[in-house]
Amino acid sequence: MYESNYNGSKSATTIRGNESSAAFARASEPERSFTLGDLARVLLKRLWVILLVVSVVVGIAVGVSFWQTPEYVASTKLLVGQEQGHGQDTNLGGSVSGLQALTQTMIIAINTRPVADEAIRRLGIGISPDALLANLTIEQIESSQFIQLSYTDTDPERATQVVNKVSQVSSERISQTSATANNITATVYEKAEVPETPASPKPSRNGLLAAVLGLMLGIGLALLMEYLDYSWRSPEEVEQISGVPTFATIPEFGLATRRRGH
Repeated sequence: MYESNYNGSKSATTIRGNESSAAFARASEPERSFTLGDLARVLLKRLWVILLVVSVVVGIAVGVSFWQTPEYVASTKLLVGQEQGHGQDTNLGGSVSGLQALTQTMIIAINTRPVADEAIRRLGIGISPDALLANLTIEQIESSQFIQLSYTDTDPERATQVVNKVSQVSSERISQTSATANNITATVYEKAEVPETPASPKPSRNGLLAAVLGLMLGIGLALLMEYLDYSWRSPEEVEQISGVPTFATIPEFGLATRRRGH
């Protein structure tokens, strides 16, 4: 049975006897599987939510990236070796694997306060040895005899000066220390150049990662909103969810506003 309102429009509802019968009808109806078509419908319906979440997350990530102070990284390389003609049968000169293992010891020797103190003294800069070592990264390059030194600073020229001076001091100290032993040398193989672009932050990379994260959050929020939406919008949806037929529709009544003349 249908009833029309004053202008001929119709609205749908279900006449339920009581709450217990409706609840029983809904509980007895088997749940319908969620298909890809349903997912596409939900995503299109909540597209504004997804776009809003993505925009907010990307905006925050890019804004924080531009707000951070750029940091530059300058790198140099040392080559660990041994001078020839000094008792090759009793030292590591004839063994490449021995020099590669010794390279780890050289890394520990470079990352010390005496090296940092001497580099600071020669440069005449006002930083502490601990601060210098905290921004200095030393690593062996792929199990070779090369050692890479990298220094991070907000000033690209200062980063270059510091890492070049540390590599120079390290080379001199290692050569002097091992002169009477195995005659191990650490030669500055490649000096650092002033970096032109900052190593961090990277707004484009951060924005891309934020877009992926925002898309995931937006889809999750859209599905959650759809899951929490219990409203029924058509007689067909009422019949599908409740499992009972629609007997009648009740019209929407609009309240007319009368104007009183003065």
